Formats: sequence, structure tokens, C-alpha cells
Amino acid sequence: MLTPILIFVASLALLLVAARFFTAAAERVGLVLGLSTFVVGVLIVAVGTSLPELVASLLAVRAGTSEIVAGNVLGANAANLLLVLGSVSALARSPNIDLGEQYIFIDLHFMLGGMVLLSAMMLDGTLDFIEGGLLLAAYAVFVVHLLRSGHSETLDAKAEVMLPDRSVSLIRDVAILVAAGVAIFVGGEFTVGALTDLAGALAISPAVASITILSLGTTLPELVVCVTAARRGQAELAVGGILGSCVFNTLAVAGASAVFGDVTVPTDLLGFAVPFVAVATLFFYLLTQDKRISRWEGMLLLVMYAFFLLTLARRA
Repeated sequence: MLTPILIFVASLALLLVAARFFTAAAERVGLVLGLSTFVVGVLIVAVGTSLPELVASLLAVRAGTSEIVAGNVLGANAANLLLVLGSVSALARSPNIDLGEQYIFIDLHFMLGGMVLLSAMMLDGTLDFIEGGLLLAAYAVFVVHLLRSGHSETLDAKAEVMLPDRSVSLIRDVAILVAAGVAIFVGGEFTVGALTDLAGALAISPAVASITILSLGTTLPELVVCVTAARRGQAELAVGGILGSCVFNTLAVAGASAVFGDVTVPTDLLGFAVPFVAVATLFFYLLTQDKRISRWEGMLLLVMYAFFLLTLARRA
């Protein structure tokens, strides 16, 4: 029991740290090459926050444990919506978080529509190549819409500071990208293997282990970052990033995994997790129609996440 736990913790830590370095280096490379800060945010930063989920899911399909994908996507979205956003709302400096930015409402609609689409596809217990392609197409529509609605910005001050040492910075960051990419692959490989061994030691299915242990582990860094931002009065920015991560998980992670190989959705997830996450997504969508999230609403989200975990623990 102790060995798979230690391997899982170490490999997950490697995966998360490498993803952070990869995202930061990719962001700097994008700015140096002249991409607008908006494009960098949409195509690099948003993807980088969900890179551990994507890598773990693709490697799980290759390892023949594709049921991890469904648990990973559902668990990550539940943790983002209920745990992270609930904590942000409950601990924010102001009593209400105002959702006034237009892109947040774009994310809300795509998040709800994507979850409805994914839930419907999961009902037969499998995500196949065609369904994965449709999910990826939906994500492409989301990205194109964001790019067309965003402003074409020039390099910001951060990029301009980097320009005098452009060649040196570029070589260094490309080297970081390569090293971090290798570390992400190794960390993901060991994470999936350790999670499978851990599930066997705990006598639970890999799907249940992924929807609880793995998804919670990959979400903890975002939880710390977002709560810190909320305490500093930057809760609105944290909400936008989390919603974008949910859209990526629902459409891109599930879609890419299904294109890579058929994804199995086990019955123990179909009976509770799929409908619960779908209802939670709808509930959050309706909750934010007044363009704000109150502290009490955040506490309610935390209670819902506790109920989610307790129910899964009883069913395991």
C-alpha cells in the first residue's frame, strides 16, 4: 500500500511542477514571437492549467485503462466548479464576486453546452472516435470565437523587456519546453501506473480512484492559486481561468482521449457521477445569472462537493 502511494504522490508532483514550467516557458515564447497577450492566454495559459489532466488521460487510454479518463474529466470539473470556485467565493475579500467580463459568459455557455453534450455521449458507456472528433470540433469553435471576439494586441511590457535578449531567452525557453515536456510524459506515465496499483490496493475501480484521488490532486495547485488571488481582491480573474479549464476538460481532454482510443465509461460513474456533475454545472450556470457569486453561494458549492465525495466513498 505504501509503495504505490509514494510513487503516486511523487509522480503527480513531477507532473504538476513540469506542467507549470512548460506553461510559463510557452507563454514567454509566445510573447517573444509576437503573439498577442490575448492569444497567449487563450491558447497557452488556459491549456497549460489542464495539461496534467490531458496527459494523464491520453496515457491512460494507451495503457488500456481508459475508464480513468471519464473519472478524471468528471472529477476535475466537479473540483473546479464546487471546491475551487466555492472556496474562492467563500474566502473572497468582497462579499460578492461580480462576473462582468464578457468572456466569462462565453465560457459559461460553452461549459454548460459541452457538459450536456458529453453527458449525452456517455450514456451508452463509451466515447468513440466520432464523438471525440465532435467534442474537439466544439472546442475549436470555442477557441475561434474567443480569438475573433478578442482584441488584436501588440506585445505588452513583459514581452518588450524580453526583446533585447530575444535570442538568448528563446533558446533558454525552448530548452525548458523540451525538458518539461519529457518530465510531463514521465510523470504522467508513472501517475497512471501508480493510480492503477493504488486502486487495486484499495479495492476500488480505477475510475473511482481517478474521480477522487487523481482529480483532487491535480486541482490542489489551482485551489491554492485561486484562493490566494481571491484574498488579494482578484477573484474575478480566478473565476475566468477556472471556467476556461472546465471547458477544456469537457471538450478537449475527453475529445482527444476518445480520438486516441475508445474511452469506457463504467456503470459506477453513469449511475451517480455523470448526472451529478451535469446537474452541478446547470446549477452553477443558473446561480450566476445575476452576474455574481455571493459568499453564501460559495459555501453551498463546498457542501455540494463534500456530498459528492462522501457519496462516491460510500459507493466504492
